Amino acid sequence: WLYNCSIMPETVVNVTPSEGKPESTTDSLFSWININYAYFRTVPGMLKIAEAVIGVVCLALATPAILAGTSWFLFVVVLSFVATLIWIAIYLIGVREALNLPINWIMTELLNTGLVTVLYAIAFIVQLSVWSTPYSSSYRSSNIAAGVFGLINTVVYTVACFLLYRDWRATLTQ
Repeated sequence: WLYNCSIMPETVVNVTPSEGKPESTTDSLFSWININYAYFRTVPGMLKIAEAVIGVVCLALATPAILAGTSWFLFVVVLSFVATLIWIAIYLIGVREALNLPINWIMTELLNTGLVTVLYAIAFIVQLSVWSTPYSSSYRSSNIAAGVFGLINTVVYTVACFLLYRDWRATLTQ
């Protein structure tokens, strides 16, 4: 019934710093990571950043989801935002170049971006149609603005999809 609860004394470890810098090895677990900021100075990189920023704006304006159409809109926005963040991470740390996997990266990103474009188009239409009816709410104007930003993000995703399609076609002719 009774347990002996003794408090352990603190252990003090004195470490003396060694002279010079520690040797770094190239065989470390994360040696394949190469931070690639240059990609985000290109048009596709800037489009990915714009997609993520506009996605955050859509999330902020459409929350809370009062009507069912807004729930669908937010689902698409969150799904697209997460997918875009994954692609940003892939390009930022250079996963495409580091991993020698049999993945057609351009085709994979093209399919992802194409699907997101279609879903965003449906979602912003639903968002605007649900909130354009006479509905008395203090959230009406922000939700209409969310739909407009959804339209803008659809255009951004469409441009990104077109650029990916062009890159994919160029790889077929090589």
